[in-house]
Amino acid sequence: MTTSSTNIASQILHQTNAFLSETVSQPELRHRLFTAFRRKPPSSSTPTTTFKPLNSALETLEKAIIIISTTKNPLAAHSSSPSLHLAEKLLLSCPETPFSSFLLSVTYTLTNQPTNAALSLLNIFSLDPSLARSDIAPVLFEELFLVHLLPVHQWFNEQRSKVLSSLSMDVGYYGGRDEENSVSDMSVVVPYTKLLSKMSGGQALELKELESRYEEVVDENCRVFANYFKQVLENYNGANRSVKPPSVIVKEMRKAGHENKKINKSKEMEFHNGRYNPIWAEGETSVELHSFTSSSSSPQPYYPQRVSPKTIRNQNSRKSSPFPTLDSDSEQECSLDDNLLDSPSSSSSDSEAETLEKNRKMALFEPRQSQAQKQKQPVVADSSRASPAHLMADMDNPPGGGKHTPPKDFVCPITSHLFDDPVTLETGQTYERKAIQEWLDRGNSTCPITRQKLHSTQLPKTNYVLKRLIASWQEQHPGAVIIRPSNPPHKKTEQPTSFKSATVLPSTSPNSVISQATIDCTVSELRHAIANLCTSEILSESERAVLRIERFWQEASMEVEIQSMLTKPPVINGFVEILFNSVDRMVLKATVFLLSELGSRDNGVIHTLTRVDSDVDCIVSLFKKGLLEAVVLIHLLRPSTMGLLEMDMVESLLTVIKKKEEDTFKMCLKPKTAAVLLLGQILGSSEESIVSSIANAIVSTKVIENLVGCLESESAEERIAAVGILLRCMQKEGKCRNTIADKAELAPVLECFMSADDGERYEIVQFLSELVKLNRRTFNQQILHIIKDEGAFSTMHTLLNYLQMAPQDHCPVVAGLLLQLDLLAEPRKMSIYREEAIEALISCLRRSELPAAQITAAETIVSLQGRFTASGKSLTRAFLLKRAGLDKSYRNLMRMEQLGNLSGEIEEALEEEKAAEDWERKMAFALVSHEFGLLFEALAEGLKSRHKELSSSCFVSAAWLIHMISALPDTGIQAAARVCLLKHFIKMFKSAKDTEDKVLSLLALNSFIKDPEGLRDLTSYMKDIKKDLRELKKSSSLAFEILKVLSNGHDSSAELWNHKELVQVDCTENGEVLSIACFMDKIFSGHSDGTIKVWTGRGSILHPVQEIREHTKAVTSLAVLQSGERLFSGSLDKTARVWSIGNETVYCVQVHDLKDHINNLVVASGFSCFIPQGAGIKVHSWNGGTKVLNPYKNVKCLALSHGKLYCGCHDTSIQEIDLATETQVSIQTGSRKLLAKANPINALQVHDGLIYSASSALDGTSVKIWNASNYGLVGSVPTTLEVRAMTITSDLIYLGCKYGVVEIWDRKRQSKIETLQTGTNGKVICMALDESEEVLVVGTSDGRIQAWGLS
Repeated sequence: MTTSSTNIASQILHQTNAFLSETVSQPELRHRLFTAFRRKPPSSSTPTTTFKPLNSALETLEKAIIIISTTKNPLAAHSSSPSLHLAEKLLLSCPETPFSSFLLSVTYTLTNQPTNAALSLLNIFSLDPSLARSDIAPVLFEELFLVHLLPVHQWFNEQRSKVLSSLSMDVGYYGGRDEENSVSDMSVVVPYTKLLSKMSGGQALELKELESRYEEVVDENCRVFANYFKQVLENYNGANRSVKPPSVIVKEMRKAGHENKKINKSKEMEFHNGRYNPIWAEGETSVELHSFTSSSSSPQPYYPQRVSPKTIRNQNSRKSSPFPTLDSDSEQECSLDDNLLDSPSSSSSDSEAETLEKNRKMALFEPRQSQAQKQKQPVVADSSRASPAHLMADMDNPPGGGKHTPPKDFVCPITSHLFDDPVTLETGQTYERKAIQEWLDRGNSTCPITRQKLHSTQLPKTNYVLKRLIASWQEQHPGAVIIRPSNPPHKKTEQPTSFKSATVLPSTSPNSVISQATIDCTVSELRHAIANLCTSEILSESERAVLRIERFWQEASMEVEIQSMLTKPPVINGFVEILFNSVDRMVLKATVFLLSELGSRDNGVIHTLTRVDSDVDCIVSLFKKGLLEAVVLIHLLRPSTMGLLEMDMVESLLTVIKKKEEDTFKMCLKPKTAAVLLLGQILGSSEESIVSSIANAIVSTKVIENLVGCLESESAEERIAAVGILLRCMQKEGKCRNTIADKAELAPVLECFMSADDGERYEIVQFLSELVKLNRRTFNQQILHIIKDEGAFSTMHTLLNYLQMAPQDHCPVVAGLLLQLDLLAEPRKMSIYREEAIEALISCLRRSELPAAQITAAETIVSLQGRFTASGKSLTRAFLLKRAGLDKSYRNLMRMEQLGNLSGEIEEALEEEKAAEDWERKMAFALVSHEFGLLFEALAEGLKSRHKELSSSCFVSAAWLIHMISALPDTGIQAAARVCLLKHFIKMFKSAKDTEDKVLSLLALNSFIKDPEGLRDLTSYMKDIKKDLRELKKSSSLAFEILKVLSNGHDSSAELWNHKELVQVDCTENGEVLSIACFMDKIFSGHSDGTIKVWTGRGSILHPVQEIREHTKAVTSLAVLQSGERLFSGSLDKTARVWSIGNETVYCVQVHDLKDHINNLVVASGFSCFIPQGAGIKVHSWNGGTKVLNPYKNVKCLALSHGKLYCGCHDTSIQEIDLATETQVSIQTGSRKLLAKANPINALQVHDGLIYSASSALDGTSVKIWNASNYGLVGSVPTTLEVRAMTITSDLIYLGCKYGVVEIWDRKRQSKIETLQTGTNGKVICMALDESEEVLVVGTSDGRIQAWGLS
């Protein structure tokens, strides 16, 4: 193998290895390349089954890269080699595609096979040259291929110039002076599409066909040289055969009709047999291309020129590309150089002066290139030659060159002092007003620095932006000094005698080569617009300039040279002045669009905008006033979270997100995307109170659905930001999760997981975990199936990998989600996912040094029970209390969350409950079966924690799991649970002050009782817990049952329900006590002399608080309306009064004259019903209307429940009247007087769907019980006494009888528990219970009030 081939192979390996190493080390670059391959539509010959193995190989490579990069251990690469070899085999078995070749090159790189990696990478250029050179490896294309294509570029430029020259002759003058705006001037970047309107149809078609032919030729040559490089590498690995460089394919060029001329050009440029060979010297050579302005219509072609190593070192040029060296061409090259130096374009001093002057005029519009760009350019300019760009004031450099030295941007180049009144000329140079005015007064009409002729000698307005910057800098550097330049720039600098015209550098990208080959050659319009923008004092002219620049930018397809013109600080400041002064919406939109486009490509623009706070404030103000496109520019300014909060623009961000997108401007970033990213930044780093208020605003303005749509965005960054926003909305305003779950597409979210960082991955897992906290179990499982089955990768496998590498405080949430996905199928004997998930939960529970991880793990276990409210809160605790018989908390929670029946469908509710029970059973079995109850040990340790949140969650989790043991197959787990937790629950039951905690402890203890050994252990604690059980039996039926079991089944009701007399008060001076009512800590009594007394109970004494004498006759009824804190009194004085009882003093607020005696009164929110003097019932609306119901019955007592009125009559009959429809149903028919003695219904009560009626025992029983639904008799209370008053609780029936007797009966068993004596012979007329149902108050006919309390 020749030395030249060896050098070429070494260079190929060097370049390809550098590209692949960068790809492996940079995740963002790697995933961008993956996206480019995926966007490439598959060919018809590629089977769809190819994608699955490619995705599997991609997943394997990602894992290997993560392991190697995180461990930084050579052994890590060795440990992952089996999976990499498997991926290699998988890729080799797939059809050959660009994507498979790229993945194969990465695989070979990871397994240290550089030659194979290079071969696979070069194969992409063979399979799809266009994709490879434009999207995948443009830098590699420049390094390896581009220099070979110089003759192709030269031919294309020649053909294009001919088309444009003919156009120039047709259209004549366009937009400026002929010389400066000639279409052959290659220093200008304007797209040819702008001239299409002036072209004939044939000219436009010819130009487009030319470009198409050029693309085809470039692609074909890429394939040829890719195969050549592959042969060189294969020969480098051991083959000993000669490899000749290929010929440049020119057959497509010849189709253009210029075959003879091309053959001549090939001879001129040493094309041997149609092949172009670049010139080489000493293995390291740069090629310099020169262009010269010529008076002829056809421009001079580009020629290669060898440059000395010294020049290369001065320019920091890159190392040469690995191409063959042909010494035979050196003489020809030297002759070419000589011819160039002697050419007419450089021999004439006048021509040289014109060239220099033109280059000076174009200095403002020349692009600045970074050092890295210069190193990559295949053409190098001679550093010894003067460049007009060096004469310009460098406005792009940031201020602060020294500690006390002002930035040179702030110093006038004429006076060398800080600007006081800076003005910026049309050339872009800034001067002190007095100095430049003096310069002009001397008769000069050019710019002192650029020497360009000024179109107007009238000075523009002051550059206020620069003036503000200087003032700000002076405040920060009060002791600054002025550094005078040694060579003032305004002095004329002597130019070299042999000056070469400015070199036009071809773009390093093949796409930009094509674009530059199709540009218009005039900048007069753009230059004029920029001048107007920066110097005009007339706002309308500046506005028109902005619109022209915007149109020019759109048509220029964002060429680099135009970008360089517009990113200069004077131009940016001109745009900012437009934002401050213009009110034209289209102008403002165009300005924001241009600043956004420029800022997205040049950080210097962002630096210029953020140097002055008022500029940023102006942009934010415009956004908040409705210029929604400004959100893109605000995002590009990269404000801090604190800055965003101070901007107070959440409402405007929500408006952008909610608004339908318009296609007015295709910006670098969609406004909606920018708004989502900014909102995500605010929510991700703000205080909880701020997050809560913003989440509330998102939900209330119904932006949720728009944010859900962002989950399908093409931008992965937007998807991840939307995930974070929706997560916080669910956490703060949980009811929105149903909308999110119903409309969200989860596949794009799952695809983001692989490319996300650790923080973003955790947010995605949290989002998915919150999403499955729905109040419908069947819907939850549908979402879990979607998470499990959708996405390009195995979700469970991905979560398992993440679980093994995630931080400890992230593990519980990941483990909880993974466990739920595993349990979608029936639990198997062994599942690696389930085992790893439960092990992670237990491990986190035991990490006492990480309380946050412990709390998260305990809360995760609680939530695994699977029942949730509409807002996503776990129902585990409330549901366990319901099972223990304490369902008040559960009902209140359901009422607050508005969780009634599911759509009112009983079958659907039953289906949901069945699904919930099945899930609960499967989950509990999986948790308790792991390592024979190992979880119980961890929960027992958590119960001892000093952290209340941790101990509370562990307590609920343990109570749930122990309660579920009795419903699970007997595997011996009960013994482990008893050993670990029995003593803890005994201790909790004794020490807990909260009734609910006691009841939860009882629920767990009840499970132990069902086990003989557990019962034996629990009996030993009988003495310690019996007292607490007695106190709790009135609140929980479970306590009653346990007490029975521990008492060997003896039902001692008298012992369980024990009443103690508290107080007795004598009110005989006020007559009979006709009515009693209780409200909060107050007791109200109505007396036969018209007095109402107010009492408060303290200890064993009733203290009189107030005595009211506003009724003139007996107060027969007292009723409390709980909702409005109102007391209603009815009297025989024919009035009903309304009293305010919310404050310490009771006072009358309303009097209703009912024009009839009130013997009994019941009230609702809008009306009252009362028994008048005669027959019937009167219904009185508080608005004044009255009507009579049941007019043929003499009613004795009333009861009102759920809009239905129940009447107990003197003839023993009972009626139900529906007040809405006034329909009447007879529950019990009446009877005539028996033995001349009446048997009236003395009392009626409705409780828990049952109607209780009380009278005398003439027919064998005093109290009968009726079903309120079908009116059937369902029971009776066999007392023999005449009952005058009655009140009912959930457990007891209190009967007030003659002779001062109060009987207490068990409501469920209808058995008598206790008899109380008032100590007098008076009848018990009225009875009432306090709110807690623990204090009974009775009033008697002899004027006594007596109270008993449960003990």
